[in-house]
This record gives sequence, C-alpha cells and structure tokens, in this order.
Amino acid sequence: MCCSAVTLSLATITAVLGLLCLTVAFGTDSWMEIRVNRTLVRGTLQKDSEEYRSFETQMEYFSRDVGLLRVCFPEKRPKTMTTYMSPLQTDCVNINYYIPEDEVSDQFSEQRWERLHMARTCVALFIVSFIFSFFSFLTGFVGCWKRSYSNIIATGLLQILVALIAGGAMGLWHGVEYYDYKKLHDNLSYYAWPSILRRPGVTLFYYGWSYMLAWVGVAFSFLTGVLFLGSSHCLRREKDDEQAKNMQYLMPVYPDKRQPYAGYGYAAYPGPYPPYHPGSQYSTPYGY
Repeated sequence: MCCSAVTLSLATITAVLGLLCLTVAFGTDSWMEIRVNRTLVRGTLQKDSEEYRSFETQMEYFSRDVGLLRVCFPEKRPKTMTTYMSPLQTDCVNINYYIPEDEVSDQFSEQRWERLHMARTCVALFIVSFIFSFFSFLTGFVGCWKRSYSNIIATGLLQILVALIAGGAMGLWHGVEYYDYKKLHDNLSYYAWPSILRRPGVTLFYYGWSYMLAWVGVAFSFLTGVLFLGSSHCLRREKDDEQAKNMQYLMPVYPDKRQPYAGYGYAAYPGPYPPYHPGSQYSTPYGY
C-alpha cells in the first residue's frame, strides 16, 4: 500500500508540474532572446542615409523576444509597426504562419516552405501534447479512484507519449532555428540583415526562460510516465499479496457422508421391531 501511494502521489505532482511548464512555455515568448546594441549601431550609421531611416522602423534593429506565437519588444518597438500588449505587458506582433496562404507565400522557395512546415508542425505538436495530457489526467483520475491496474498503465504510457510529442516539437523548433540562421539565404533570413547587425558583439542571441521551461516540462512528463508505470507494478504486487493473504483464511469444505442424526436415538420407539405374530401383544384388535 505504501509503495503505490507514494509513487502515485509523486506522479500526480510531476504531472501537474509538467503540464504547467509546457503550458507556460507555449504561451510565453522568451524562447530566443535577441539583444541589439543600438547605441553602437547608431554611432556607425550616417544621418539621412537609408540605413539610418531603417534604424527606427525595421524590426532587425530592435531587441526582441521570439516565441512560438509572437515576437515581443521588451524595450523599444519600431515606430511604424502596429503592436498589441501581451499578457506580460510587452509590445508584440504575431508570427505569420501564412494560414491561409497569400501572394507572399506563393513566392517562397522550397527550403522556405520546409522551414514553414516545420514551424507549423511544431505548434501543432504542442497542441496535440496538451490533448494527450488531458486524456492522461482522465485515466489517471479513474485509476487512482478505482485502484485500477490497467488505467494506471494507460496513464503512464500517455504521459510518456506526451513527453515524446513535446520533445519532437522541441526538435522541430531547433530545425526552424537552423534554417533561419544557417541554411536559408533569402530576404527573410539572417543573411538579409544589415551587415552592421551581423558583426560580432552587435547582435547577441540567448535561449530564453520559456525555452528552458519547455525542456523542464518534457522532463517532468517523461518522469511522470515512469512513475505511473512503477506505481502500476507496485499496485499489482500489493493486490497479489493481499489475495495470497486472504487465501490463508479460506478453509476447505468437504461433503459429510455420515448420518445427519447419528448422535440422536429414539427411546420411545426402540427398534428393530419384532415380527408380527397372531395373538401377540402387537396383534390388532381384529385378531389378524
């Protein structure tokens, strides 16, 4: 009883923590933190030049946090860009996944389409992982309530599946990052940025806390699955021990072939009775 109770309690805690981490990471924007030294950039640009005018309007000249759904500006934002306030009180714009597709996406190269499909699939996999997390919470509740061995196993397998799906989404996110900064060379990639921004020390890249939190959520989800599988083993062993203990109190019952009233005699009617003879004390009043 102690083994299954402890593992189920730990599995419940890690399941809640894993889902919370994945949800917060998915909804926040600090996956990639890009910091631009605007003071250094301003000192190298000539006034009234084309680059100087872009300094206040293009996104590449501003520090920003890139998430799965939004790009947010923690400091200043481009003057000509329409933004909205995020839940973390920063100015943000949505990432365009081109759903539906338009005339801009029609001009994409094959590699740009590969990058776009990976980005879409990354978001979709996180949503699928949340759906499987919901089902795992249902099976886990039923399993804990009824102490059902099969439901606990199903919950553990679903949680491991959640970890694998979310881990696959993280891998796709790294694939998108690789395409953006290494493989693509079109006008939307890193190589299309102004040369001043690509100088060492001008633009710095950091993995943000949302990215770290997502990996923590993946780890917690996988740990939850292992704990649920371990608790199912403990539960099965405890049920077997309980059944074996109850078998000791079961007495074998055999059929009794003795006479049901062997201990009782009939004194008033002793037997066997003597045979009937005419004229004896057992003769009838009619003499026959």
